[in-house]
Amino acid sequence: MTTRAPRRDSVENRAGILDAARATLANDPHASVDVIARSAGLSRRTLYGHFDDRDALIRELISSGAQRFNAIATSVDDPDSRIALARLAARLWQEAAHVQVAAALALDEAHVEHTAAALAPLRRTVAALVRRGQEDGSFRTDLAAPTLARLIEEMARTVVSRTDAASTGAANVAVRTVLSIAGLSWREADELLTAHPDIIATEIDQEADA
Repeated sequence: MTTRAPRRDSVENRAGILDAARATLANDPHASVDVIARSAGLSRRTLYGHFDDRDALIRELISSGAQRFNAIATSVDDPDSRIALARLAARLWQEAAHVQVAAALALDEAHVEHTAAALAPLRRTVAALVRRGQEDGSFRTDLAAPTLARLIEEMARTVVSRTDAASTGAANVAVRTVLSIAGLSWREADELLTAHPDIIATEIDQEADA
């Protein structure tokens, strides 16, 4: 039996709902389904034709965002564990900064299990990177690799949810915080980022253009 492809208007409506949800939730994290539907130029009934409820809509936002974060994880291939972790943190932050409210919703306790499942590839990348860094002497070894990886995740979660994405040097703070948890001193982190300015160059370029 051949499965019929979704109608074009249905696909466009769904994409429009997701775009409207991102924009609306950025202004009001507690925005209702009615507000999101109006923002998308659709009726509440049409929205419910795509999503069972508000939580289902948020889970879809989390899943689509997770795909982008997981893709970023596969893009980092530096042989130096310290540089790899710093670059991963910087790229993830730059992505999260564009959708900070959605990222904060994803990290909310109500959605943490769904987020963890959606970000499984990224979490595996972080865990493997931590193990490699411990084995080559780059990262602290007083904590087991799974524990250290979890601490890095929790610190990243706190930084995303509490740091103003628009503030000057936000990515720099995020990267240095992650490196600190991994075991680098502030001097070692400073030397690393000075030697590899491209790691946070994107943020610097954005500030210069602002």
